[in-house]
Amino acid sequence: MIQNDKDDTLTLDQTLALERKVWEALVAGEPEADGAMLTEDFLGVYVSGFSDRAGHMAELSGGPTMAEFRLSQARLMRLGPGRVLLSYRAEYRKPARKSWEAMYISSLWERRGAAWLNVFSQDTPTPV
Repeated sequence: MIQNDKDDTLTLDQTLALERKVWEALVAGEPEADGAMLTEDFLGVYVSGFSDRAGHMAELSGGPTMAEFRLSQARLMRLGPGRVLLSYRAEYRKPARKSWEAMYISSLWERRGAAWLNVFSQDTPTPV
């Protein structure tokens, strides 16, 4: 969680650092670390359907859901004070699999108090 009391916006590098913390929680299989980055009213839009914060965290109840990841092609849109939209390409490998998969992700980060949290994420699968 990045705390930034002086500014209501983030740089691309700062936003990517936040996004990587979510991915690192998926690699570590840590639901609490994952949930700490999401708002209580988080909404995820995935191929499997909609997810809330509890559902996102529950995916880690059996351990890591990712083994490795690479983020690229990142773009940042400022949506007003305290809101940024990060869009990027993610390549990832799931545990016990040799093949890599890819998707484009858009992730909305919002300042709530002194913390920046992920309020929305949408994944779009794409060929590697």
